[in-house]
Amino acid sequence: MNSEALYNQGMKISARNQLRGTVETVNLGVVTAKVGVRVGDNLIESVITRQSVEELNIKVGQQVTAVIKSTEVMLMVE
Repeated sequence: MNSEALYNQGMKISARNQLRGTVETVNLGVVTAKVGVRVGDNLIESVITRQSVEELNIKVGQQVTAVIKSTEVMLMVE
């Protein structure tokens, strides 16, 4: 891990929507990567840079927190 990856250690974040889950898939592209995170019965997919995946050493089976920062969170009922 390089010094840039150590920069944010111990910092707090203001985002309220933080979902703990397990990495289920990692699909690396040339520049970006798609990471699937299983949170209960739900799969959340995140598209991030390949460099971030490598610097954070994200692997299938790893526990991560999906942080969702949005001005809109829609709810649906059936």
